[in-house]
Amino acid sequence: MESAAARPRPILTTGSVLPEDADRAALVARVHDPERDGPCVAAVRGEHVVDLTATAPTVSDLMERDDAAAVVRDADGGHAWRLDALLEAPAGRRDVPHLLAPIDLQVIKAAGVTFARSLLERFIEERTGGDPAQAARVRARVGQVVGGTLDGIRPGSPEADKAKELLVSEGLWSQYLEVGIGPDPEVFTKAPVLSAVGTGADIGVLGASVWNNPEPEVVLVVDSRGRVRGATLGNDVNLRDIEGRSALLLSRAKDNNASCAIGPFIRLLDEGFDLDTVRGLDIDLRIDGTDGYVLHGSSSMREISRDVLDLVAATHGPHHQYPDGFVLFTGTLFAPTEDRQAPGAGFTHEYGDVVRISSPRLGALVNTVIPSEQAAPWTFGVRALMRNLAQRGLL
Repeated sequence: MESAAARPRPILTTGSVLPEDADRAALVARVHDPERDGPCVAAVRGEHVVDLTATAPTVSDLMERDDAAAVVRDADGGHAWRLDALLEAPAGRRDVPHLLAPIDLQVIKAAGVTFARSLLERFIEERTGGDPAQAARVRARVGQVVGGTLDGIRPGSPEADKAKELLVSEGLWSQYLEVGIGPDPEVFTKAPVLSAVGTGADIGVLGASVWNNPEPEVVLVVDSRGRVRGATLGNDVNLRDIEGRSALLLSRAKDNNASCAIGPFIRLLDEGFDLDTVRGLDIDLRIDGTDGYVLHGSSSMREISRDVLDLVAATHGPHHQYPDGFVLFTGTLFAPTEDRQAPGAGFTHEYGDVVRISSPRLGALVNTVIPSEQAAPWTFGVRALMRNLAQRGLL
């Protein structure tokens, strides 16, 4: 990728960031307030974002309340900010109010290989050893053998077992196919608590990576009892070359400075936005390069191979608890294969790319790609949050 250069910030407006039915949605935001030198839990109400921190000092606390949607809609609030001003503010500047990722104490988990199309691309990464120059050849070979074999297969089913037998006989079985169509999903910890960035912020790609792409995903917000309370959007940045060398490099590929974006807001489940709505969400992706390059992509949650509640059950239960709740990236269908920099090399990011992930019912998450090494250092962790809340008399 080319070196980072001076670039204009993406233009964010209320119309481009809010869900299309925002007037009917219970939307949770987090705002950095310089007057309090820390984050505020907030509700999006029309053109304003209202501070609810006196009622719920953390988003984690708010998600534990059975009346969370009513609190977001109707509870008395404190200070209010204009949403357009928050969107115009430079993200990361501690001296101006701006939007943060809308989660705080929740553990950030991710499910991988949950869509057949991206499953095959994971397999290709592995077979090429992370070398993009070999991707086209391997893709053709896999397509010739597999064809539509994996389409519509329910993981762990007898049909999945038959597909496995075929692929093993052809010497094409893989650890990615195991978690893609086998009985157990891949669930991993994506990033540390409080490390995610929000809409308008830079998103980091490790400088050593030369083959990578965004991963636009629906992110579930789950409380400590394992109940899905809401949903938002996420970018689980994928370093194809590094993970392709070895799945044991997953942490190096996934967990880097600013490599996890979540937002713009949490939309709480209610009578007009339930789990069936989440199951039917469409996700759009647009990438705008500084050189005029444009890439469009789309995916649908209707094509996911495992139900969202099955993914939650694989994460939370008698085998594992999350006392502060968790968020769960549900996987991506998007795996770009068109060439960008050289024939046969496929897609990879260039610094300055503006990545817009959107869904009509969830709004838009917008970030600019930079090297992780040049992203703003992550300094506000759990100790800083606890100190800040205590100083404000909220603990």
